[in-house]
Amino acid sequence: MDRPVALAFLFPFLTLVPPPVHSRPGRFATETETHLHFYFHDTVSGSNPSAVQIARADSTGQSPTSFGVLLMADDPLTEGPDAGSTELGRAQGLYGSAGQKDFGLIMALSFRFTSGPYKGSSLSVMSLNPAMQTVRELAVVGGTGAFRMARGFAVAKTYFLDTKTGDAIVEYNVTVVH
Repeated sequence: MDRPVALAFLFPFLTLVPPPVHSRPGRFATETETHLHFYFHDTVSGSNPSAVQIARADSTGQSPTSFGVLLMADDPLTEGPDAGSTELGRAQGLYGSAGQKDFGLIMALSFRFTSGPYKGSSLSVMSLNPAMQTVRELAVVGGTGAFRMARGFAVAKTYFLDTKTGDAIVEYNVTVVH
């Protein structure tokens, strides 16, 4: 029995009407392309880290890529690479080692802007970050406030990496349409 017929038979009071299709200019008819530039400071060492380990697989210690480790981050986003540079916002969310053979971080972060013209707005990043590559591209999959309905990409480039501690400063150039 055909599914709609079966539904009509079981529930005769239901009227199956296809949803309306709209193609009209609305509040999202005009889009803006925005380019952002900032530095992401990820500190995993010391007495006040901005990213902390929250989970670890039993086999993580034997993995050359730290596969299975998961961290929670609240990293500063700054105008320049120096720690004392003007803070524009925070990168808040999770990242973890997702590759068994090649090092890659799966990142689910919200870039929340706390100052400047985008104060109160955020961008959502959900992407694999092949962090050992010099330059990599991450997907921007959404946003809030000024960036509502955003989509785009972030080009990340390591500015500084302390291989002993894992602390890093990453330069971001972000392009979004919203």
